[in-house]
Amino acid sequence: QVQLVESGGGLVQPGGSLRLSCAASGIIFSFYNMAWYRQAPGKQRELVAVITSAGSTNYADSVKGRFTISRDNAENTVYLQMNSLKPEDAAIYHCNARNRDYLDYNYWGQGTQVTVSS
Repeated sequence: QVQLVESGGGLVQPGGSLRLSCAASGIIFSFYNMAWYRQAPGKQRELVAVITSAGSTNYADSVKGRFTISRDNAENTVYLQMNSLKPEDAAIYHCNARNRDYLDYNYWGQGTQVTVSS
């Protein structure tokens, strides 16, 4: 059974930082590209950052220079370090795992809430 469990969300003031974690189980983690998506109320889910199984990264333009995605294959965990947070970053952040070769093997976590407010 595949599980992706996010943690680290919460309330932070504008300009603050948070670190999200996503612990994966039930998959061969190193075979998966990992990503963070977010969805704000009334908006479509959007890709925030992705890290491939080989370690290459890509970011949405809105978070470049502020967010950093990383992975620890030994711990089966992907992280999202979020700095200089803005109110528009507030959303539910979801972890995604997609097999690098078999794209139908695509899994989601339940999400963690990030609120940016003074």
